[in-house]
Amino acid sequence: MTDTPPRHKRSGLFAPIGLFLIVLIAWSVWWFVLAGQVRERLDARIESLRATGWDVAYSGMNTSGWPFRVRIGAENVRVTAPSGHALAAPDLAAEANAWNPDRWVMVSGDGLVLTRAGKGDVAINGRVIRASVSGLTQAWPNVAVELADVRFTSHRDAEVFPISQAERIEAYLRPHLAPAGTEGVENSVDVLFRLIDAEGRPGGPVEGMARNGKLTLQIETVIEDADRLQGADAAGVFSAWTRAGGRFTNVRGEVSAGESRATLASEVLSARPDGRLEGTLSLNAQRPMAAIAGLAGSRDGAVDRAGAAGAAAASTVEGGEDVDIAIVFRDGRTFLGPFALAPAPKLF
Repeated sequence: MTDTPPRHKRSGLFAPIGLFLIVLIAWSVWWFVLAGQVRERLDARIESLRATGWDVAYSGMNTSGWPFRVRIGAENVRVTAPSGHALAAPDLAAEANAWNPDRWVMVSGDGLVLTRAGKGDVAINGRVIRASVSGLTQAWPNVAVELADVRFTSHRDAEVFPISQAERIEAYLRPHLAPAGTEGVENSVDVLFRLIDAEGRPGGPVEGMARNGKLTLQIETVIEDADRLQGADAAGVFSAWTRAGGRFTNVRGEVSAGESRATLASEVLSARPDGRLEGTLSLNAQRPMAAIAGLAGSRDGAVDRAGAAGAAAASTVEGGEDVDIAIVFRDGRTFLGPFALAPAPKLF
């Protein structure tokens, strides 16, 4: 009599398959619920912006990314602020991990178009154009904007943009980091801006300062009373902040333009009602005369060539490679000593 080998039960094979199907169904339900919530909150945010005077237009919005990501894509996106400034993207996408929807990355694959109110449109194209947002449950989220190998091209009849291209442009925002127990900082944010190896437009002030070289700038500051930036009117978000006495504090930075180098610092900078900066910026500069003389030779109408020439002559008289300079923003102008160089930087 032949022994028949024992037959294994196949029911044990179905248990892992059944468990996998249960997990897959549960995860899919979670994904669709999450995608629906994201779309609802986005729609609510868009309507909120429209109610406060912003214009938000887009076409072809869709949701994708199952199973591990949530991706929102849209075409012909254009966001216009009450001030008239606008940003448009032919193709814009934002995505997050489905298991961590607190961090979103936005990418513009076909560049951007920046509209400056009263100055026209500028096309922005680059190898990388992206932004990330995280910490959405915080009073202020962490925001990072990065552009690499970026080029600026002004449209016909638009005012030429100050720079033509740059290797990198970066901007970062986060809740202000202050020692424990420090009061009055819960509404402050830290801001860091980097402009790396930028080239100016022909005949412009950037090209003049850099003497056909490149401009690199890094500046960081604390924006006090940042909650005042929430309101937007025809002048822009900085308008209400300025009226409420908003200030930039602990301003620190470095700048290099061609052969000239400088470190800069200011304890407090504020803004006039017209948006022009006010305050004093202290610079420890190396070979500043080259940059100032370049400004004097600029063909840009915004630069006071006589004032820049006077400042260059004064720097030559003082001599030395390293000098301490105080740049003063007052009465809507930028002064180096008694010499007016150009309008003060404008926030809005």
